[in-house]
Amino acid sequence: MGAYILRRLLLIIPTIFGILALSFIIVQFAPGGPVEQAIAELTGQAGNATDRLSGSTSDGANANLDQASSTEFSSKYRGSQGIDPEIIAQLEKEFGFDKPPLERFAHMVWNYLQFDFGTSYRRDITVIDYILEKMPVSISLGLWITLLSYGISIPLGISKALKDGSRFDVWTSAIIIIAYAVPGFMFGIMLIVLFAGGSFWDLFPLRGLVSDNFEQLPWYEQIIDYFWHLTLPLCALILSAFATTTLLTKNSFLDEIKKQYVLTAKAKGLNDRQVLYGHVFRNAMLIIIAGFPGAFIGAFFTGSLLIEQIFSLDGLGLLGFNSIVYRDYPVVFGTLYIFSLMGLLVSLISDLTYTWIDPRIDFETRDV
Repeated sequence: MGAYILRRLLLIIPTIFGILALSFIIVQFAPGGPVEQAIAELTGQAGNATDRLSGSTSDGANANLDQASSTEFSSKYRGSQGIDPEIIAQLEKEFGFDKPPLERFAHMVWNYLQFDFGTSYRRDITVIDYILEKMPVSISLGLWITLLSYGISIPLGISKALKDGSRFDVWTSAIIIIAYAVPGFMFGIMLIVLFAGGSFWDLFPLRGLVSDNFEQLPWYEQIIDYFWHLTLPLCALILSAFATTTLLTKNSFLDEIKKQYVLTAKAKGLNDRQVLYGHVFRNAMLIIIAGFPGAFIGAFFTGSLLIEQIFSLDGLGLLGFNSIVYRDYPVVFGTLYIFSLMGLLVSLISDLTYTWIDPRIDFETRDV
């Protein structure tokens, strides 16, 4: 097992490198980069542009700004006509675009190996601090949605497998299919209209993870306030995760229940509970565990983007989206690196959990 773990850890290096390289190449051809956005500020709002360049441009460059409208030159940046070349050069230096792409990529990879992700273009804050600032929302949504979906779906899926074809199985399947068909963001909007001061009741808050006076509340009221704010977002998020995991659990247990070893165990005198939890459960849960990393990473980082937008929750999903829209490349690549690394590590942990549940599995005997 030690050799397998080492191989998987070593495989992470080229995987991360490939992800960063491909993303970096795509970015080179994407229009509307940070330099072009700064140029748009220059041509649209000279006052804001002067503030944007303060501390990084010389007095001579600022003086050239007054003559920008009369200066014409050919540039590779869209909308740069009329902007002094020295200002363009200063912008390129500020954003690191004054170096060749290969040198920029090598410098980025070297810094990322040291977990130095630079500073956000939009805010004067390091990428790590920016991510940590948004973590509470994503941790809350990702953790609770994972616990709820697995805590409810696995027992329900087992019950449906044991009562396959019964009335209980039929009507719960109907509910699950409907829940899966309804997009989470549409259900979230409906919850807002019904329960968050829309056209009906005003029972739950519309935005934020906690109330403005959260720090002044007693600890027990802080807990109540926290879950009060989370109720509607979690209800909107749980639909698809709940449906998928339930049906996956049911089908997995049905497949195992029909196998020969179950009949053999019953023939030896074991009751249904002993057979279910002593034999079937261990084998049927393997496929559930296999899907856990993807479900966890999806719920934790990206699955809540629209829900964060609807309920005004400023988490990692919204941060990643806004970073792409505003071409905040340090945040884009920093979050991509961190999320990819965590996804690969969680996947390795999932494989190791296989061996804990079923010792018969031996990863040493197969290639990675």
